[in-house]
Amino acid sequence: MQRNFIDKNFTITTWENLKPYFDNLLSRELNSVSDLKQLLLNSSELGAVISENMAWRYIKMTCDTSNTDLRNSFNDFVQNIEPHMAPITNQLNIKINNCNYKNELNTSAYNIYFKGIKNSIDLFREENIELNTKLQELEQKFGEISGAQTIEHDEKTLTMQQAGVFLKNLDRNIRESIYNKLQIRRALDEEALNNLYSELIQLRNKVALNCGFKNFRDYKHQALGRFDYTVNDCLNFHNSVQQHAVDLLNDLHKNRKEKLKLETYKPWDTSVDEEGLTPLKPFETANELIEKTIKCFNKIDPYFGQCILTMQKMNRLDLESRIGKAPGGYQYPLYETEVPFIFMNSVGLLRDLTTMVHEGGHAIHSFLYEKQELIDFKSPPSEVAELASMSMELISMEHWDVFFNDKEDLRRAKKQQLESVIDTLPWIATIDKFQHWVYTNPNHTLIERKENWLKIANEFSASVIDYTGLESNLARKWQVQLHLFEVPFYYIEYGFAQLGAIAMWRQYKQNPKQAIENYKNALSLGYTATIPQIYNAAGIKFDFSATYINELMQFLKEEYLKL
Repeated sequence: MQRNFIDKNFTITTWENLKPYFDNLLSRELNSVSDLKQLLLNSSELGAVISENMAWRYIKMTCDTSNTDLRNSFNDFVQNIEPHMAPITNQLNIKINNCNYKNELNTSAYNIYFKGIKNSIDLFREENIELNTKLQELEQKFGEISGAQTIEHDEKTLTMQQAGVFLKNLDRNIRESIYNKLQIRRALDEEALNNLYSELIQLRNKVALNCGFKNFRDYKHQALGRFDYTVNDCLNFHNSVQQHAVDLLNDLHKNRKEKLKLETYKPWDTSVDEEGLTPLKPFETANELIEKTIKCFNKIDPYFGQCILTMQKMNRLDLESRIGKAPGGYQYPLYETEVPFIFMNSVGLLRDLTTMVHEGGHAIHSFLYEKQELIDFKSPPSEVAELASMSMELISMEHWDVFFNDKEDLRRAKKQQLESVIDTLPWIATIDKFQHWVYTNPNHTLIERKENWLKIANEFSASVIDYTGLESNLARKWQVQLHLFEVPFYYIEYGFAQLGAIAMWRQYKQNPKQAIENYKNALSLGYTATIPQIYNAAGIKFDFSATYINELMQFLKEEYLKL
């Protein structure tokens, strides 16, 4: 992005050096639609600069959670810049909302934008500024706690991700030993994470009450801008998944138990190859993962491969797991330099390949909507963002021969990928339903939290997995889910997008060229159309009814049985 409003040498250091740009925007007279358009363009440019500055502080902190300087830099933004931005941004929103000329910008894109502006105004409360600052500080503690978790094995210190590799080991004794070490280590932080979550719940509930909502669940639904579906739709999704996806999950694990010839099927048996083969190794190093991903994406569409190549050249990839690095993976859009960043914790397993193509799908999305006029047009809702990434997981699978020369390894990889998809919907429903209970019962006790987690988890779990003697491990299983701590209620979007991704994959198998054209056209829209309109542009439906879920589950089952 070329700077036209912001000085080319300007860098955000303090609120004092940033404030004049906001004052400039607020002081302008809006005497024509062109004045309004210029205000929106300049405001968008300012937003891009601020967003990228914040992004780099976050990226650097998660790449090295042990570095206090990096953590302090991020916290400085959260504590000393963002709180000042909130009220002045609200004033700017009111200025835009009250401008009569906005009615002349009567397009789908601007209608959605103005709806978002009005929503932000409706939810703004001065008393929540301090609470939101505190929340952002607390939310980062999960990464600090998780990033410090390690175990010892064979006289080596392993991150939890690195240790997870051994859960695929053919030696059941090793699997059990590693599983127990992981659980013992996680148990050390159980109380800290419970206390952290309790504190987050109370603060979030207070934010919601300040805005006149009965609970944080209803507040967050509106704050996330979920204009195209309701809370009841989420509840219906839970029920539909329980009806039509859990049986498929049960069948999957029953089959695994039989093939493994086990009398009792334990949690450490759920990842090992059921045919007694060693874990798949699609790559050895991060560089190999990058090169193979580029080749794979080139086979889908040369533009996709070029996107990852550009990121590689600009050092926008940090892929390998290491001690002190935050857990998980993400793609962070960088609106000013217009080339995103991918962060993950690869250890050479199939799941890392899946993570890479998932985040690669997000990155491609960032490149595709880059030409949109305003930063808000480049900020699609998560239901669309996750469609981009989860579709790429399944579409790219058709070209995984790049990663697997052996046909049998390729078959196993596809089978394991579909198994993870079968596992995904019930887990998403579990986490989302748990959050619904948590935030509609904010004053619950830890005992009630445990009881309700177990009740909900059992509704969506494979009953064949035997947790006898391991009940405490299951009771804290929710604590591995980053979203609960850092981005509350941002999870059901994965469920809706997973359904969309299955539909996109079905379309790709029927007509690859048309499917990719639809995929690119839909994602290029950014957030200039509604979610149903974007899904329609992709050639699929935004539908999470029991009938539709059943239809897609049957297709998934058929494809799985072919392998």
